[in-house]
Amino acid sequence: MRRFFYDTRNDINDGKDAIYPQLNTVPIGAIVELTENIVHHWCRVLRANIGDQGVLFDGFGGEYQVQLQTISKKHATATLLAHLKDDRTTTVFTKIGLVMSRGERMDYAIQKSTELGVTAIQLLSSHHGEVNLKPAQVEKKLAHWQQVAIAACEQCGLNRPPLIIAPLSINDWLSNVDNKPSNRDIVVSPIVSMLSLDPHYQILQQTADLRMQLSVPAAGQPAMPKSLPAVLKQKTAYIELLIGPEGGLSIDECQQAAEVGFEPWQIGTRVLRTETAPVVALATLHALSN
Repeated sequence: MRRFFYDTRNDINDGKDAIYPQLNTVPIGAIVELTENIVHHWCRVLRANIGDQGVLFDGFGGEYQVQLQTISKKHATATLLAHLKDDRTTTVFTKIGLVMSRGERMDYAIQKSTELGVTAIQLLSSHHGEVNLKPAQVEKKLAHWQQVAIAACEQCGLNRPPLIIAPLSINDWLSNVDNKPSNRDIVVSPIVSMLSLDPHYQILQQTADLRMQLSVPAAGQPAMPKSLPAVLKQKTAYIELLIGPEGGLSIDECQQAAEVGFEPWQIGTRVLRTETAPVVALATLHALSN
């Protein structure tokens, strides 16, 4: 069945925000109005018919089997048939500090990191980075990258989307990495502003059990931190990763990262591209944790 993210705060065509209820507050058997995005994709693009069934998830846990009840030009409703408790969240919580790259490479990094279960991505700019967003660009790019992550969730079955956090300079992020803001202070797209307050994301306010910087392979450097296997055996492991741009982090940025506890982690003997590194790192963490 088709899966759709049910945005509890939906930006509708007239530019105003429509608030939709969390699905867990609606009884099974009730009829809910579908958001504009779902109406467009399911009813117009995919040409669904009354009686067709699909799956909705709003990020607050589990998902819901639904059946289309009514369809009009701009609106549609569906009946909640059942709540499915499936939670495909990984056992290892991860936050990636990712220096932004251009175009499809950044989309790819976010899409694949989502499929591999990343909890949050902190967007970064750096000395050698290609992308430095102007203030007027941030909202639009943040919404785009959050939507990339949501679309990946719809495809892969993850029902708690990662938070894509507004960009900071790498110096500012590393300077404040131990000063954990509350979830209300984390700047995310309005698409997930309400979702970011959910207890699931509270782990982002904790100090990471381990911080690792993906580094260029160097002779004499340990392949991975000695503490990594033990951290992965914890019931709830929280790991922060730092991934630099195509040109690599500057010497000063590497030193600053080391000063706040980021240990070098070299995976294999080859230099990974910035969009490949998150995929390899997350896949390796999950393989080691099993």
